[in-house]
Amino acid sequence: MQRALAMGIGLGIASASIGTASACTSFSLRGNDGGKVYGRTMEFARPLNSEAVLIQRGTLIKGAGPSGQEGSGLSWTSRYAVIGLNAVGVNNALVDGMNKKGMAGGLLYFEGYAKFQDVPANQSDRSVASWQLLAYVLSNFESIVEVKQSLPSVQVNGSVLQAFGGTVPIHMILHDRDGNSLSVEYIKGELNMLDNPTTVYTNSPPLPYQLIAAGNYGNLNAMPPAEITVNGLALPPVSAGAGLQGLPGDFLSTSKFIGALIFSRNAPTNLSSDLPPGSQGIPAGGGFGGSGSKATYEMTERSVVSDPKNGTYSIKTFENPDVRQMRFSDLPLSGGSIKVMALDQPQKITTLRP
Repeated sequence: MQRALAMGIGLGIASASIGTASACTSFSLRGNDGGKVYGRTMEFARPLNSEAVLIQRGTLIKGAGPSGQEGSGLSWTSRYAVIGLNAVGVNNALVDGMNKKGMAGGLLYFEGYAKFQDVPANQSDRSVASWQLLAYVLSNFESIVEVKQSLPSVQVNGSVLQAFGGTVPIHMILHDRDGNSLSVEYIKGELNMLDNPTTVYTNSPPLPYQLIAAGNYGNLNAMPPAEITVNGLALPPVSAGAGLQGLPGDFLSTSKFIGALIFSRNAPTNLSSDLPPGSQGIPAGGGFGGSGSKATYEMTERSVVSDPKNGTYSIKTFENPDVRQMRFSDLPLSGGSIKVMALDQPQKITTLRP
């Protein structure tokens, strides 16, 4: 069941992954055996050069304070083993992942809204950088309840990540093994945590706006509308899919939120992706390269699916759509270090013959 469900969520996210700059999309689905899978796509206008990462239990992680220097912030020792993907060669800059206790989540771009906390110099050692936030949470907590209780005591700074070329404006979605989902957003220097029963997450604007806008699409349904009769004349739906007429199909993050919400709500319940390069252009000087950057385009760099019940984390990349998987049962979870695994394996092609 879980394999079928993982395939389903991958297809659903692929359908929802046509979007704007950094238009990542994520949601989770529940299977008929009580299992849940969480998936997300990563759309970005510059290569993140992600690698698969295992943070072993007992690993000392040195946080970055406002200066951005490793060790100038809060240091902690991982309570739980974590698997996921890093970015720009920084091993504790996890952009999505899952821990051994089944907590999964991801960082998504939050440009225009993310404003992290102003950390006084004498409190630098109580803070972590925005790009370390997911690694901090997954290596320390196993439930949404724990995150709500503990995260307010940690300050999150907006320090520059040199390998990225600037600050990292993100917000975070978390899903625990009990099916709870939590949005974490830092706006105007304040922490905002909001339960997210939809499980859907995209990019800017903030989640409350997305939820308000979603109310405008309560009429959408996977089933076709009923036939209507006018003065004895039967007028059936003209086409399959008529129940979804009005589903946004443009490149806005808000439209992707609605698309992912409808896809996930109408996904099959009896089950135990990618954006082609060049389809969404980023003008020169815009996006993520700064004022001197050249025109570029966005692509779906990868799709991932976390399966807490079976302890697997599956990855597809743009260059290689073969599924690569990490399994907690196959990995050395203790040892106090961070293990990195490349994603540059050659694609395997199966030749079919009669």
